[in-house]
Amino acid sequence: MTIRQLKRARGAAVLMAVGLTLAACGGGEDSSDQGGDSLSGRILIDGSSTVAPLGEAAGELFMEENPGVEVTVGTSGTGGGFEKFCAGETDVSEASRPITDDEVKACEGNNVGHDEIVVANDALTVLVHPDNPVDCLTVAQLQQIWAPGSTVKSWSEIDGLQANFNEQLDLYGPGTDSGTFDYFTEAINGEEGEQRKEYNNIGENDNAGITGVSGSTGGMFYAGFSYYQENQDKAKALRIDDGDGCVEPSVKTVQDGSYTPLGRELFMYPSDKALDKPQVLAFFEFFVENQDAIAEQAGFIGMTKEQTSESLQKVRQLAG
Repeated sequence: MTIRQLKRARGAAVLMAVGLTLAACGGGEDSSDQGGDSLSGRILIDGSSTVAPLGEAAGELFMEENPGVEVTVGTSGTGGGFEKFCAGETDVSEASRPITDDEVKACEGNNVGHDEIVVANDALTVLVHPDNPVDCLTVAQLQQIWAPGSTVKSWSEIDGLQANFNEQLDLYGPGTDSGTFDYFTEAINGEEGEQRKEYNNIGENDNAGITGVSGSTGGMFYAGFSYYQENQDKAKALRIDDGDGCVEPSVKTVQDGSYTPLGRELFMYPSDKALDKPQVLAFFEFFVENQDAIAEQAGFIGMTKEQTSESLQKVRQLAG
């Protein structure tokens, strides 16, 4: 899937806005120093549907600066992306969770070395219908809803709910290849991959979750922060209480660490062979140096100064 909602929703205006921001901060000069029109070849990226809009935006901007390079971004999910990556089919794997031990072994078995680079932050967001009177749920309440074997079918069955709401629960969530699925299940249910079976599995099509929630008063869907940003007219974000009060998903609460346990880092994994390609190395240097402007315009949460410094240091080490 190429230039998914980002391109359809914002079109050229987004790319122009980011381009102007980068030009103002010297992004264009950095890119030309990396080779400009002399760079050529392809960069094959696949993986997380959550991270994809960020990669697509960065890819479009990078190709504007380097027209000889073709960047393609697929959305097989974090798990599906790592399968292709560890088989040597892609240059870069996008992920909404760190690579697992089993995935590392798969890569090692095919002699695919890799590096982990943080590229943004995310607030995994619990979305409901705009008319839902509930504004906040505790982690325990989310666990009651989503735990393996849960039989909760109505909002009125949720323990301690601070609202008179009797609608039937209509649950939407990603498939098992999704890093968002992995992260949410571990953060809420305590074990990765463990979740109730009775829900609307939307696979990697996060738009289907938004459609479901916007059309169902009792609907609930969890997804990356960018989907909430793009669909605030269709869905409402719940605040989450991890024991210290209700906290809304936002740039501030993720970066200061108060949005727990659903604040998370997002990653890109380049392979060692891909980093031998000048265009791949230049892409990562371009991405990290301009990550804040790219993240903001793509609806993501940028990295902190410390994260940016660490990622840029890693990229420069890879560049020698």
